Amino acid sequence: MLVGGNTSCVEVRAGDERIILDGGTGLRELGDSLRHEGPLSAHVFFSHVHWDHIQGVPFFAPAFDPKSSFVLHAGKRAGRTVREALAGQMADPYFPVHLQEIEAALSFHDLEQRQRVTVGDGVVVHGVEGNHPDGVFAWRVEWKGHALVYATDTESSSLHDDAIIELARGADVFIYDAQFTPEQLDGGDGRGSRRGWGHSTMMDGARIAQAARVGTYVLFHHDPYQDDDAVVEKERRARQAFPRSVAAREGMVIDVINARRGA
Repeated sequence: MLVGGNTSCVEVRAGDERIILDGGTGLRELGDSLRHEGPLSAHVFFSHVHWDHIQGVPFFAPAFDPKSSFVLHAGKRAGRTVREALAGQMADPYFPVHLQEIEAALSFHDLEQRQRVTVGDGVVVHGVEGNHPDGVFAWRVEWKGHALVYATDTESSSLHDDAIIELARGADVFIYDAQFTPEQLDGGDGRGSRRGWGHSTMMDGARIAQAARVGTYVLFHHDPYQDDDAVVEKERRARQAFPRSVAAREGMVIDVINARRGA
C-alpha cells in the first residue's frame, strides 16, 4: 500500500485499487500525473465539502475521459448531498463546465458513520465524524492487515478525540490535522485565538498518535502563514512527543506497509 499527496488531496494505492482522499487543488496535479495511465477507475472519499477540499474537481483531467469511472463518497449530513455540493461549485456563474458535463461515469454515495465500504479486492474504508464547522469525516483505509487513517480539518476535543483514537488504533500511517502550533491556536502570534476554527495543533496529533499506537504520524494541512522553516520546526517539536512524526510535503510518498520502521 502506497500513499502520496498534494494540497488537500491524498492518493492511496492498495494492490490494483486506487483511492483518492479529498479533491483540493492537488487533484489537478494528480490528474496530470496520471494522464499516461489511460482510463482510470477510482473511489474518492471527501472529508467534507469546503472549497479547499473540492475545488480541484473541475480541473481533474481524467474526469473528462468517457472511459474513466469514479465513485464519490462523503459523510451524510443534513442539507446537502455530495452531488449537490460538487454541482454547486460548477454552476453558473462560478464555472463554465457543469457537473453533468463531466464525461467519466460518476456515482455518488452519502455514508453514515462507521458504514463500511468495500473497494475492489479487499480494501475496506469507513469513517467517523470529526470536529469542524459544517461537519467532517475522518477515514480509515484497510487492506491486508495494514491501515491508513486520514483525519484532516478536525479540532481536538474531549468529545471527538476518543472516536479518532479508536479509528486510528494500530494504523500504520496516521495523517492528522496539524495546522497550528499551540501558540497560534491560543493567539500568541498576535492574530487572535483560532479556537473554534476546526483545526488542531501538531502536539494534539502527537498525543493522539501515541494513544492510538500508530506507526507514522504525518502532520497535515499546514497553516498558510507558516513557511518551510516553520513547518520543519513543527515537525521537530512533534518528534519530541512522538518520534515517528513527519511533516507532509507536496508530492510526498509513503510506503504504508513499512511505515512502522520510522518516518
